[in-house]
Amino acid sequence: MHVHFIAVAGTGMGSVAGLFRAAGHRVTGSDVSFHPPMGPALERWGIETMVGFDARHLAPRPDLVVVGNVCRKDNPEARAAIDGGMTVRSMCHALAEQILDGTSPLVVAGTHGKTTTTALAAWLLSAAGKEPGFLVGGLPKNFPTSFQLPAGFGAKRLPLAGGRKSDTLRSPAFVIEGDEYDTAFFEKTPKFWHYRPEVAILTSIEHDHVDIYPDEAAYLAAFHGFVERLPPHGLLVAYCGDARVVEVVNQAARVPVAWYAVEGDDYHGQPPHWLIAPAVSDSTGQSFDLYVGGTLATRSAMQLSGRHNLANAAAAIAAVCQGYGVSVTTALSVLTRFEGVARRQELRGEPRGIRVYDDFAHHPTALRETLRGLRARHPEGRLFAVYEPRSATACRALHQQAYIEAFEAATDVVLAPLGRSVAVGEALDLERLVRELKLRGGRAATPPSNDAILALIVDEARPGDTVVLLSNGAFGGIVERVVTALGDAPPTK
Repeated sequence: MHVHFIAVAGTGMGSVAGLFRAAGHRVTGSDVSFHPPMGPALERWGIETMVGFDARHLAPRPDLVVVGNVCRKDNPEARAAIDGGMTVRSMCHALAEQILDGTSPLVVAGTHGKTTTTALAAWLLSAAGKEPGFLVGGLPKNFPTSFQLPAGFGAKRLPLAGGRKSDTLRSPAFVIEGDEYDTAFFEKTPKFWHYRPEVAILTSIEHDHVDIYPDEAAYLAAFHGFVERLPPHGLLVAYCGDARVVEVVNQAARVPVAWYAVEGDDYHGQPPHWLIAPAVSDSTGQSFDLYVGGTLATRSAMQLSGRHNLANAAAAIAAVCQGYGVSVTTALSVLTRFEGVARRQELRGEPRGIRVYDDFAHHPTALRETLRGLRARHPEGRLFAVYEPRSATACRALHQQAYIEAFEAATDVVLAPLGRSVAVGEALDLERLVRELKLRGGRAATPPSNDAILALIVDEARPGDTVVLLSNGAFGGIVERVVTALGDAPPTK
């Protein structure tokens, strides 16, 4: 089959294109540019690329055209495919119909923690010998790519015992990150409604994507719809430390629910079956005790830092053990080898003894937990939080007050200019945020450009300090510039 992707160079679209190529299809794709890392990756995967959007890219006529959700309704290539009567699908529909069909999807949903939890579940299943498929919205360090077809892809699924699906017959597993963003301009529904989960993880619910969901009620409705779509034989692994998760699950779930939490959470009336109790945190990661059904299983450890990653681990362990028959002992033994995901607390270098991290966090809650985790990992020295507000939600005043608490673990906060234009009165007020952070005794600044940010870091950072660059975009390549500039700077006294 010839499959053509319009706007193929995005992280999600490119990975799905790679899956289709791995499945043996001829895959072509168009986009405005093919910069690293996705451009070279598409070429490496054998995908034929075309620059720009043009109806001529549809000749010869593809069997299937996949349209990315970044495309507007006036995109000339997408318009030509639709008007020409071609078979057109959004990314999530194409994925569900051509890749997920015949598998047992494990869909990881939630405002926070999706990427790490997806990668972790894929790793636990893989290291346990389950040979899962997966699609992760980032690059898992334990795998060469962000996607993989399951073993025996295309083969008939195992027969069902007694006409019902038991945990051990959920095979082959396919782990996928369930995004609540919308599908395409021609179908405004959440992506994760279409992934056909048999097992689902719900990590958190906190109003986000204000360009799609104008209020919290609309956002909650998307998660109601996700939970309601779980089949009767399914399993929902849900975080009882989040009041909104508990509310949605109690209202919408018609499947067995496995609650998980981290010791010290408010369980909101739902005693967790899977509970992680933090033990020791240091520069190598953190150890913890795992309780299953109220009984201590054992002490284990992981390389990642922060309570949020303990919660992610509890979710992934619960899903693979209760949903796919992996033993707790096996899951914990391989967890220690999980290296994380690129751009999630990723140490990019230690020039002159100054640690430089790259992280994708952009929502206040994610910022708070990331910074707390890094502060626990490196309690010595100053912690510079260098943040680019870039998303539609981050650039608005919606979380003006929440940012104050988000940066509490940092000694120094450096705020880049807003990444997009927002109407006057609706935008995040960076100057006000700086004033309020200073009133609390911290150091804060809003340099006018990335060059000015770079100069500030080189001038202020000293050996033993930690610098973390936080953005859901490329941040103008500043991470590499910081590592290089700190390494080239003269020794400090």
